[in-house]
Amino acid sequence: MKYFTLISSSFAKIIVILLFSILASASAHTHGEFLHCLSSHISNSTSTHEPIFYTPNESSYSTVLNSSIQNDRFFSPSTPKPFVIITPFHVSHVQATVYCAKKHGVQIRTRSGGHDYEGLSYVSYFNVPKFVVIDLRNLSSVSVDVESKSAWVQAGATIGGLYYAIGTKSENLGFPAGDCHTVGVGGQFGGGGYGYLARKYGLSADNILDAKLVDAEGRILDKQSMGEDLFWAIRGGGPASFGIVVEWKVRLVPVPKKVAVIDIGRIMDSDATTKLFHRYQRRANKVDEDLTVYITFKTAVSSTIDHNGKNATKIVTNLRGTFNGGVDKLLGLMEKEFPEVGLQRQECLEMKWAESFLFFNFFRSGESLDTLLSKKSTLNFSSFKAKSDFVKEPIPDDVVKKMLEMLYEQDVGIGAIHVFPFGGKLNEISESAIPFPHRARNIYTFQYQASWKKEEEEEKHVNWVRRLYDYLTPYVSKNPRATYFNFKDLDLGTNNLSKGGHTSIKEASIWGTKYFKNNFYRLVQRQQVNVLVLGVFSMSMGNEGGLGRAGYRCDKVYRVGEVSCIGGFLGSQGFQRLGHARGQATTPVEYLGGEHPTWP
Repeated sequence: MKYFTLISSSFAKIIVILLFSILASASAHTHGEFLHCLSSHISNSTSTHEPIFYTPNESSYSTVLNSSIQNDRFFSPSTPKPFVIITPFHVSHVQATVYCAKKHGVQIRTRSGGHDYEGLSYVSYFNVPKFVVIDLRNLSSVSVDVESKSAWVQAGATIGGLYYAIGTKSENLGFPAGDCHTVGVGGQFGGGGYGYLARKYGLSADNILDAKLVDAEGRILDKQSMGEDLFWAIRGGGPASFGIVVEWKVRLVPVPKKVAVIDIGRIMDSDATTKLFHRYQRRANKVDEDLTVYITFKTAVSSTIDHNGKNATKIVTNLRGTFNGGVDKLLGLMEKEFPEVGLQRQECLEMKWAESFLFFNFFRSGESLDTLLSKKSTLNFSSFKAKSDFVKEPIPDDVVKKMLEMLYEQDVGIGAIHVFPFGGKLNEISESAIPFPHRARNIYTFQYQASWKKEEEEEKHVNWVRRLYDYLTPYVSKNPRATYFNFKDLDLGTNNLSKGGHTSIKEASIWGTKYFKNNFYRLVQRQQVNVLVLGVFSMSMGNEGGLGRAGYRCDKVYRVGEVSCIGGFLGSQGFQRLGHARGQATTPVEYLGGEHPTWP
């Protein structure tokens, strides 16, 4: 492939990577032309007569679009909808979509499981009318090789599908990922991937051995052909900003034949709850790495009668955990580390590792392991808003009390504070090993969440999440105030479209460094692949994102500086304009004038 260099000097070859495709008003191409292109490259049916792509005038369009929406906020009729949904059965269908999108100036969103917190795998913001969704649901095969302790996992598979495939092949192998069985591997692996095995084996992304990615040119690249920098970037840096990952190769890890699990609730007075969390903050990241215990605080109606003669609302402390061993040892560890819990034997269960995810997804009536293949969640997500933090030092007890009291500002059970412990293997891996930088010195991460049913209540509940986040500002990580990329949050910033789609790296770093710390700058500067910006909207550098128009030529006058000729890298909130990355990007450049760069 012949490359051109934007600017060269004695110390660098500068390229500019991607983003924000020209809006529909600037394009002469029509939806019809894109569909004609797609139809000429893909027959819209399979051997079983299942359609491959869907348009809004088809009765099944809404069913397919809505089937993977996990946040009811985005069911609204006002939410922008794609004009085509492509459900590829073969990687060639992805390649054809990339080709046609590039040719006709159409943006692409890529959806794996649909759990993106801000809906960015299937929504296009800022009134962009020309976007399509590649829904990877049919690229969901998992091939487990017990002998090599590895598996190839297509990006449309769910976490439950991966666990099922492992569990049917081996009782002694597992994989470190989350516990929600409907989450897509494409998003989870691409943003990090935290779960019950993370303290022992690291994140999902720490255990990626290879990948297959469709780039802006429609080529299929693996680890060797994509190069070290790109392979680094897609493991925790949001692969949708660099291409469409269609398959991952993962390292499987040893697990015992039986693990012990708990899911218990405790209603205690304020002092007792604070005392428990006081110990948790100081021990949860230091305990045996085979033990991981999550905490969720929320309100519930208790059996206690208040002064008005009604059942009192109390704080419930819910503890969910896995121990890689038997119940006897778990009881001893919990008594030693968290005696305030008072864990009882009858509250513990032993089961196979894969079966534990039936338990955590509330399949507790003897369901078979293939229940994990279901893409219907047992959890009621409703509409929700979430924000997250990393904590490096224990929070003072009086602040904890105030934090918990804020739960009473919400209706019963509406607000929740989730706590996930770090430590163990996570402390041992370098911050720069992959884009996910949140390693040593983090004792746990918070997630603040509120959910609601009625659309008119959204502002009230979102504001509560923001108030709680603001209140804890002095007590969480600083410089930057870090957050987990898989808990994406548009409150942190979006592309500055008021400047015609140009956002400087300095502006983007405000939110980009929150997700990636100093790794943000490597993601900006050191990509070595012809990239089609996937996801040209407020947060396209997502675990699931979109593909924009490729081929933006930077052939005018530029200056080395903080803004790229095509709008600059927007970190976790996305690239803005889309172009070819030619060579090695080591320094951004700034457009100085003349005609805007043109499409070749």
